[in-house]
Amino acid sequence: MSARSHVSHVVDQFGSQAAAYVTSAVHAAGADLDRIGALVRGMPGARVLDLGCGGGHVAFAAAAAGAAVTAYDLSDAMLAAVAAEAARRGLERIETRQGAAEAPPFPEASFDAVLTRYSAHHWRDVPAALAQARRVLKPGGLLVVCDIVSPEEPLLDTHLQAVELLRDPSHVRDYRVSEWRAMLEAAGFDPGLPLASRPRMEFASWIARMRTPAVNVAAIRALQASAPAEVTAYFAIEPDGSFLLNSVLIEARPHGEAA
Repeated sequence: MSARSHVSHVVDQFGSQAAAYVTSAVHAAGADLDRIGALVRGMPGARVLDLGCGGGHVAFAAAAAGAAVTAYDLSDAMLAAVAAEAARRGLERIETRQGAAEAPPFPEASFDAVLTRYSAHHWRDVPAALAQARRVLKPGGLLVVCDIVSPEEPLLDTHLQAVELLRDPSHVRDYRVSEWRAMLEAAGFDPGLPLASRPRMEFASWIARMRTPAVNVAAIRALQASAPAEVTAYFAIEPDGSFLLNSVLIEARPHGEAA
């Protein structure tokens, strides 16, 4: 059996499921999207990059708040679904571009804001992508990162990474908040305090979005069944496999540039 590249995993996993991510209730709403909309409304005439746009929910929120948005993603199929949904909503100020988060093909200082949500845990090189975000951001600009995060405790971290990878072979890592802060600072940003939430993953739809094979579903359920009490309690694992995740939104500005 020949091995496939990480890029191939990402494109295969998300291309065929693009419509599911556009319509996913977990992805389509939340306090983080409300916050992103409020931030963009405070930046009249902003040009925004949605880095790793996925189902386009950040792009839709930013465009509805008045920004001109470039929705950028590795998957052509995902971008086509985003363009179709933008047209359906009458959001004319969204353009789509294809490429990797680590190599955005935009000039320096192109955007007033770079936004990314529920994407970075699929990136092969997050520090490189953050360095590129800093490069394409205008002076005084804003970076907003929102993603699932892992607990700081190794016992809990190991369980989360295991079930994530079994569910989705394109998964790289849910980073800890401490790791996010270190990576942002190394890329030249001053990160603010995280806005935290605990989204519930309904098990059936969580695996359906990724078309997780039955053997992997069984492995996830076996891990949940054999998990220590501390893991079961922390993730609030339910009898049907549903559980809670940790999500954070972090606003960051270039070093020395206050809002």
